[in-house]
Amino acid sequence: MTIDIQELEEHLNKNSSSLIKINNIEPLRGGDICSVYKIMSQSQNYFLKTHQPSMYDMLRCEATNLAAIAETKTIRTPQLIAHGQTSTYCYLLLEYLDLIPSGSQKDFGIKLARLHQHNADYFGWMENNWIGATKQPNEKNKNWISFWRDMRLGHQIKLAKSNHAPHRLIDNCEKLLGEFSPLFSDYIPKPSLLHGDLWSGNFAFIDNKIPVIYDPASYFGDHEADLAMTELFGGFNSDFYSAYQAVFPIDAGYRIRKDLYNLYHILNHFNLFGGGYANQAGSICAKVLSEIH
Repeated sequence: MTIDIQELEEHLNKNSSSLIKINNIEPLRGGDICSVYKIMSQSQNYFLKTHQPSMYDMLRCEATNLAAIAETKTIRTPQLIAHGQTSTYCYLLLEYLDLIPSGSQKDFGIKLARLHQHNADYFGWMENNWIGATKQPNEKNKNWISFWRDMRLGHQIKLAKSNHAPHRLIDNCEKLLGEFSPLFSDYIPKPSLLHGDLWSGNFAFIDNKIPVIYDPASYFGDHEADLAMTELFGGFNSDFYSAYQAVFPIDAGYRIRKDLYNLYHILNHFNLFGGGYANQAGSICAKVLSEIH
């Protein structure tokens, strides 16, 4: 996508609290869903995400989620500058941070645990948002089992049906919907503020020290759901988990429930990308069912 500097500059100056004079725009690598750029101005650099105009709600929700996490003052997020929509694209403008992939995982574990200690009196969120490029329903619910069944697994299973998932996968997932409640017989989660999409591609560090998280799909849910995703694709080490455990102890039943939670993300990957994710989802579903029975 070609960005007209003058048009963007004019739009930003209508939607941000400070005057921005753009000197240059440099495309960046790494944007899976959005196009990403480094904006160089006279005063500082910025990070710009863009998408087609119809996806403005996705970027607006991301801005809301980042602001909610930042408000807790527990873990660093990129500062929100502006978001908006032009005739040819929508955008999200954040501060530009010089990030590196490795740093203090101990500090990361402590700060994530502190984020998770921010609670609400309901599961869900103030609005529906997005998990990647998939709409994520967040209707508020006092009951976690019902919320996870209807707003998370049930929603992804409906999408998987429409995306022609194998019948056996759908049958087993629907069976699991009616049978996973025993996993919570001795465990009552509190609604914790979650990142919601916490894998290795959505965190980094400043100066080998300060952990930074971004690209959230936030809601209030069981803190184990965030922890589960940290195990799905790797990137988190023993220092992270030990530090987290010291601040926010992890229930023994997490060993089984983490697969229930990660099934949501693998189904979402099937719905976005297809391919072998159907087999992976089937294996996870079968594993959880075997643990219940």
